[in-house]
Amino acid sequence: MTGNSQAVPRGRARRFGKFARLASGVAGSMLAEGVKQVASGRRPKARDLLLTPANASRLTQRLAEMRGAAMKLGQIFSMDTGDFLPRELADILATLRDAAYTMPDSQLDEVLADAFGADYVKKLRHFEPKPFAAASIGQVHRLTSRDGRAAVLKVQYPGVRESIDSDVDNLATLLRVSGLLPKHMDITPMLAEVKAQLREEADYEQEARYLNAFVRALGDDERFLLPRVIPALSSSRVLGMTYVPGVPIEEVIHQDQDERDRVWSLLFELLLVEMFELRLVQTDPNFANYRYDPDSGQVILLDFGASRRFKAAFTGAYRDLLKATVEGNRAGMVSAAERIGYQLGPPGSPFYETLLELAEMVLEPLSIDAAYDFGNTALPSELVARGEGIKDYREFWQAPPVDVAYIHRKLGGLFMLASRLKVRVNVHQLMMPWLED
Repeated sequence: MTGNSQAVPRGRARRFGKFARLASGVAGSMLAEGVKQVASGRRPKARDLLLTPANASRLTQRLAEMRGAAMKLGQIFSMDTGDFLPRELADILATLRDAAYTMPDSQLDEVLADAFGADYVKKLRHFEPKPFAAASIGQVHRLTSRDGRAAVLKVQYPGVRESIDSDVDNLATLLRVSGLLPKHMDITPMLAEVKAQLREEADYEQEARYLNAFVRALGDDERFLLPRVIPALSSSRVLGMTYVPGVPIEEVIHQDQDERDRVWSLLFELLLVEMFELRLVQTDPNFANYRYDPDSGQVILLDFGASRRFKAAFTGAYRDLLKATVEGNRAGMVSAAERIGYQLGPPGSPFYETLLELAEMVLEPLSIDAAYDFGNTALPSELVARGEGIKDYREFWQAPPVDVAYIHRKLGGLFMLASRLKVRVNVHQLMMPWLED
């Protein structure tokens, strides 16, 4: 959708009005579809009426128009594995990963003038007003700095930072009243964490600090290439960085098997370093955050706004969960999962057993001491099928521990990339050194 321009709605009242119109449109669609099905002799379920193609289009279109936290939260929910949202809704929201409108020139001028002054163009040698990328929080432009450096400028949409709390609350209310979530499920703690994370993502000065931290940690590793912050072109709502050329990471599919395996292994090893050494993880699995230099073989790392710090207690418990799963130690899995924050329900109950089986299935590529063929596996469909069983135990449903949700979002993204690149990698061997006492 990048290239279509539409003004970002600003102000709590205008954005709430967008949600209200979305809710009324969904309700009207459900009523019309219900009447149609009753007339044909069927007894429709509310869930089926809600998850129609028309409502799917209505939901994704509205969130893409709003951008900001509304769209970002939809993207986060889209990475759900089925234990939080219905699979159908997660699939609907997945379309938001590639959907974003750009802001019109008038709003762009407003943001840049506020950051650098009305004569901001004179401070640059060249500026391309048409963005080459657009996402939920901002859009990216190419430019040439006064000193002749090729650079990019990440420009935040106006008003998105101020609307984070209301957007999250409004979208959560829409999910609750839809009936898609069990009434007893308390997602308040998760929403509070999401709000805090989104506030960080909307603070480009914080993102600059995260980028600098990764440069310090990885700057000497010639396997990776990272942009550098340009302080003179940066503020809390604008982030200037050196331009790093490369091709989309998906282009690695055109390389031979060894190169595809090497590139993906680098990204998986990087996640292990992030978790267990730095305890600072770039949690956004969007493929656009990785690029590839075919000449040097370097992996290019971009966009550190969604970085998240983790406490040693959490990474230690997660390490124990991985180790116990690999060893087939159910008691160890339970102990680690509870330390992380999972509530498994009564021991031996169907829900309890289902969750443990799902954990074992998710971590299957890590548990097998052999090259795992990500391009030829039925694991995703098996997970969906097994996860369907959880729907029979709605009284036990819970929002997943927030830290785990972010890690699994990143891990799920890496597994999706592995499937896209058809890699065959012994993930077990990559991981085991990090699990040793």
